[in-house]
Amino acid sequence: MDREQFEQLVREALDDLPEEFATRLDNVEVVIEDEPGPGLLRSLGLNPRTHTLFGLYQGVPLSQRGGTHGGTLPDKISIFYRPLLRACVTPDRIRAEVRKTVIHEIGHFFGLDDRAIRALGY
Repeated sequence: MDREQFEQLVREALDDLPEEFATRLDNVEVVIEDEPGPGLLRSLGLNPRTHTLFGLYQGVPLSQRGGTHGGTLPDKISIFYRPLLRACVTPDRIRAEVRKTVIHEIGHFFGLDDRAIRALGY
C-alpha cells in the first residue's frame, strides 16, 4: 500500500467518527509520519530495538484543561505509516488497524488512558 492510499484510510477513519466526537476535535492536528524516532521511543520508556508505535497523542487532554487553556499550539496525533504496514499483511487488516489506532489516539485526546481505551476494544 502506498502512502496516498494509507492517508486515505486515515481520512476515512476520521470521517467515520460520530459527530459528537468529531466536532470536539478543534485545535488537533492529525499527521502521518513514517516512523517514531528512537529518541521518541526512549522518552516513552520503550526500547527502539524491540518496540514501536502505531500512533501517538501529544497534547493536553480535554479532561485536564482548565478555563485558562487557550491560545496554544494544536494538539498532535501522529499515525505511523511504516510500523502499521509491517504489522498488517492485507489491505483489510491495515484498514482495521488504522481505524483502531486513530480511535485509540482520539481516546487519549478525550482523557482516556490505555487501559480504558483497551476496555472499549481499541
